[in-house]
Amino acid sequence: MRTEPLRGASPLLVPGDPYSVVVLLQGYAEPEGVDDAVRADGSVTLVLPQTWGPASSHGESPRGGGGAEAALEEAARGPILVDTGGPWAREALLGALAGQGVAPGDVTLVVGTHGHSDHIGNLGLFPGAALLVSHDFCLPGGRYLPHGLGEGSPLSLGPGLEVWATPGHGGQRDVSVVVAGTALGTVVVAGDVFERDGDEDSWQALSEDPTAQERSRKRVLVAADVVVPGHGPPFRVLREASQPETEGEGNSQQEPVVGDEEPSLH
Repeated sequence: MRTEPLRGASPLLVPGDPYSVVVLLQGYAEPEGVDDAVRADGSVTLVLPQTWGPASSHGESPRGGGGAEAALEEAARGPILVDTGGPWAREALLGALAGQGVAPGDVTLVVGTHGHSDHIGNLGLFPGAALLVSHDFCLPGGRYLPHGLGEGSPLSLGPGLEVWATPGHGGQRDVSVVVAGTALGTVVVAGDVFERDGDEDSWQALSEDPTAQERSRKRVLVAADVVVPGHGPPFRVLREASQPETEGEGNSQQEPVVGDEEPSLH
């Protein structure tokens, strides 16, 4: 198994059925000045159901009358935002959403992979959306619903769309969003389970529970064909033995679309 980055500027579109994935803003973390200061922001990703379009948006919030499972499935029928970046990225986020034809009021579910400010700094833009921040799930207006999310118990949002408990970076309550059926296979939006491609020498220093995070990282790599990390470009997970030159899923899949061009893959 090896990894390689997906080249190209945001937005990076990976089409799929029933869900497409758009990496709206690529996260970054760059040393700045002295005293180990870092300038950083988290990746922001949009998951779009194929059945949704601006004309189909009716502006109604999930009601949650059937409990958390039904409310999550209802919320996942519209645009889903995974992380929101920091408040300093507000205008960039609004512009990136507009570029996809999505207004803040269209977003029906926001998933915050963990509670750090560079990942949930713009929740206030989406008062009409259901919120799943770490393991806390609430409907608009602050109605919180219990659920059974755990490492062995993912939350199903729809066909091929799940939220996994992937603890470690922020303690025991980090989550990742898993999207199957895209043109590149299974995409895992992993928050800071992975800081970036090739972070093996640095992620432990940022982890509140390295043992749990190591377990989460292995689980993600087994499942993912593409990982969206918290602070770098998306990267592919390549399994050499299962991808011969003449056949195999990796070589037969379409490439993602970046703006109006296809990225070069190295």
